Amino acid sequence: MSNERVATLYVALADEIAAQMATGTLRAGDKLPSLRELRDKRGVSLSTVTEAFRLLEDRGLIEARPQSGFFVRHKLVEPPPTSRPSTEPAAVTVNRRLWDYLQLTRGKQHGFCYAVMAPECFPNSQLQKLMNEALRQSPTLLSEYGGTRGLEVLRRQVARHAMEWGGRLSADDVQITAGGIEALNLALRATTQPGDVVAVESPTYFGLLQLFESMGLKALEIPTDPEHGISLPALELATRDGGVAACVLMPNFSNPTGSLMSDTAKQQLVRLLAERQVPLIEDDIYGEFYQGRERPRPAKAFDETGNVLYVASYTKLVAPGMRVGWIAPGRYRSRVEILKYINTFSTPAITQATLARFLESGGYDHHMRRLRKLCNNQLARLNDGLDRYFPAGTRWTQPKGGYLCWVELPQGADSTALLRQSAEEGISFAPGPLFSARHAYRNYLRLCAGEPWSDQVEARLRRLGELVHRQLDAVPARLSSDSHALFELG
Repeated sequence: MSNERVATLYVALADEIAAQMATGTLRAGDKLPSLRELRDKRGVSLSTVTEAFRLLEDRGLIEARPQSGFFVRHKLVEPPPTSRPSTEPAAVTVNRRLWDYLQLTRGKQHGFCYAVMAPECFPNSQLQKLMNEALRQSPTLLSEYGGTRGLEVLRRQVARHAMEWGGRLSADDVQITAGGIEALNLALRATTQPGDVVAVESPTYFGLLQLFESMGLKALEIPTDPEHGISLPALELATRDGGVAACVLMPNFSNPTGSLMSDTAKQQLVRLLAERQVPLIEDDIYGEFYQGRERPRPAKAFDETGNVLYVASYTKLVAPGMRVGWIAPGRYRSRVEILKYINTFSTPAITQATLARFLESGGYDHHMRRLRKLCNNQLARLNDGLDRYFPAGTRWTQPKGGYLCWVELPQGADSTALLRQSAEEGISFAPGPLFSARHAYRNYLRLCAGEPWSDQVEARLRRLGELVHRQLDAVPARLSSDSHALFELG
């Protein structure tokens, strides 16, 4: 059969399936027949069916769920627009707002609030068994500080797993840290001084802004597309005059938008910052939460000069209570090791030994396959709930990885006021202004899909939608376009 004939067949098959979606024969969330089922029913080759499904994936009509098959994607919603923050760096003042937020959400860490999976999602019993084995083999683990760089057995496992995304690391290139936050702390201290300007995505993770405030750094918010990541032309312009000391980005499934940069964009990013000698601090803590067939490569995979300080963590992946992260600091290795020695000296050896066993045994790979499937399903249910319960005009991201959703409410909504109302009913989330040094994104919020879906979770989301409806009903019908801009920089 000619290549032209095969191409015609798979396009025709894809068009036919798309037509069934358009007419409602196939609905959001429906599972499609397997590749082999469709091959047998249609009398075509397996490669024809495979190419048809890939074409439908490219069109955004279906999605692959690990170990489950292909499903019709939930209703496509236009995502929030690219942010347009101020081009002037801002001193960061988030502690007061962060403290207020923590008080409102205290005791509600496993709803829509904090970016962490629920405790039952982690391999708790398996890790406990491995920890006991480690102590039996090395009884002095609890009475030793351990080396500053971390246990070599763990650093070897980290370097080995990095090969899966193109990492060319040795054990000596890896510095173990007390979670991802310490790794970011060390990277910033190695590359900046108080008063420096650091370029970040907008919106960006509020924990990063808190670090900026504690170090006296200024944040320069760069416009960011909620699907494709930071604007490289805007970053190129911002770094022309040498005023930017460093850049902190999450190219893979950023927090809060879930955006994913293409490999081409990552290569351009690494090349741009290397040419201008602006260190790139890459936070890749969500890179393992991918939904597709392959893990997206981080920017570090394209680093030829050591200019990328790569930050990762097992906290959100394996066990939040273990607090084990790591950094591959490139040409800043010596500086980071000194700072680690000064900061905390070492990371607890018992947690490192336990994690090393988990990685070596294959338990980590099995756990992550299960966790990715769980995240994918929970995000799908969250998207469906937003579609059913939230007001018309609400827009949200549909990331290809992670478990976070960035939601834009209609004009007139105030997510901070909404949180004060919903928290009284035990419903929490992260309000938009937390994710900007300039307190922008007043009508935005971040929802976490980290809790296994249940009737209780569904009820909380439905009630939150009702509260949004109520808030908007109280807003006058005519809004001043001057005082209610889409991106209000209050």
